[in-house]
Order: sequence, then structure tokens, then C-alpha cells
Amino acid sequence: METGTLTVPGAEIHYEVRGAGPPLLLLNGGDGDAAMFGPLAGLMAEHHTVVTFDPRGNSRSRLTAPPREQTIEERGRDAHLLLDAVAPGQAAYVFGTSYGGMTGMDLLARHPDRVRALVAHDPFVVDLLPDADRWHALFRELHALHRREGPRPALRRLCEEIGLEDVPEPDEALPPPAREMLSRVEANGAVCLEYELRSFTRFRPDLEALRAGRCTLVTGEERPGALTHRTTATLAERLGTRVTEFPGGHVGYLTHPAEFAAALRGAFAD
Repeated sequence: METGTLTVPGAEIHYEVRGAGPPLLLLNGGDGDAAMFGPLAGLMAEHHTVVTFDPRGNSRSRLTAPPREQTIEERGRDAHLLLDAVAPGQAAYVFGTSYGGMTGMDLLARHPDRVRALVAHDPFVVDLLPDADRWHALFRELHALHRREGPRPALRRLCEEIGLEDVPEPDEALPPPAREMLSRVEANGAVCLEYELRSFTRFRPDLEALRAGRCTLVTGEERPGALTHRTTATLAERLGTRVTEFPGGHVGYLTHPAEFAAALRGAFAD
């Protein structure tokens, strides 16, 4: 694995590259970083040049400008600049989970020549829901809770409300790399609540661009009552397409990497 740092407006992006072959860009959601894709990236690197990165302001990607509310479009620009640096002129396969799926949609809409195929997993397109106002009100409450009591109570309530598993806390019994990754992710929770959650969930994808490109919508087969299932199904209905189930839950790429890699290869081959 090779690592590097890419300077972009307002940030320095930590990225990792594995393998050889057609480029595959993996895009994180929420508080994740490149290490959460480690098991999946290792498997996909057998046939691809796999690119992963820590989103700006998270983990090892430090901000070089004062922190402020971020947007999916900004994250999409970072992804495009990274593709230019690592795979100049090439069209990439793109997999994104949660916010990462939305980032992939922005990348496909703005730079269709750079996206060979997009697989969007559990895209959190809350603003498409008929009860979107209720959820936006909740996210404002969680922001206030975070400011009063810290990120952990706010993240716990978020997971309860949307029906997803909470991120485990670092445990001394875990191997050092896993413990370090969880410590970084725990710290990223504050960034998500302060600068991402309220603005990212206002993102509305360009439906015509998604229809014109190659976009596959997938969701975790576990926790069918999760809000991410609703958002994915709602987007599929708008696009007139279907949703494919992938192994595991919202982080199936981490908990079921072998099965997930096989499903991802199949989605790209369709």
C-alpha cells in the first residue's frame, strides 16, 4: 500500500493506493476514514488500483482553513481532484456508502467522463423523503445536543432514531490498528455533527445525470427498517430502477468484506 497527501483548497487530503488495474475509488460516509475500507480495499486490489482517502477535516486529512459547514459538492470536488492526481484522464469505478454514495452521485453528475460505473450503498438522501422536515428538525436537535453534552450522546441518539448500529468504542482487547481506527472515527463524530450532518442531508442528486450514467443503488440486507433503506428505496423510485441487497448492514463492507467484495464485483460487471 502507498500513502500520500494531496493539497486541495482548504485541506490536505490523506489517501491510500493499493493494487493495479482499472481505478476504483471508494468513498466514505459519515465519520469513516480510509482504514474502514481496508479489508474491502485489499480484496478489490486483486483486480483494481484501489484509492481510498480520509474526507477533509476527518482523521488524517487536516483542514488548512478555518472550519465551517461542508457540502457534498465540496467533497465531490475533493474526490475529483484526487482522481486527477492518482489516475489522470482515466474513468474510474466508484463505490460510495452513505454520504459517499451521494458524493459519487455529485461526481457522476459533474464529471460523467470520469465515472465508469457508480455503486451507491445506503445513500442518505433524506431531503427526498416526504417527511424530510421531521428529520431535518431532528438533526438540528442533535447538533444542539452535541454542543451541550458532546458527540457520544448525540451519535447514540442518531443511531437509535435512524435504526443503525452504533459505532463501537475503542477497546483495549482489539489489535492496535483497529483500536487506532476506532479512536479516529470516534473523534470524527464531532466533525460530522458540527459541520456535515445538517448540510449533507440537504443534498438532492441530479436525477437526469444519474439516469444518463451507470448508477446502481444497493442497501444492506440487515436492518431493513433503517432510514437508509427508505432513502435508497425513495431514490430508486424516482429513478425508475431497483435496489439490490448487499451483505451485512450499513457497514457490511467492514463486517462482511469477502461477501461484499464479491457482490461489488458483480454489480460492476452487470
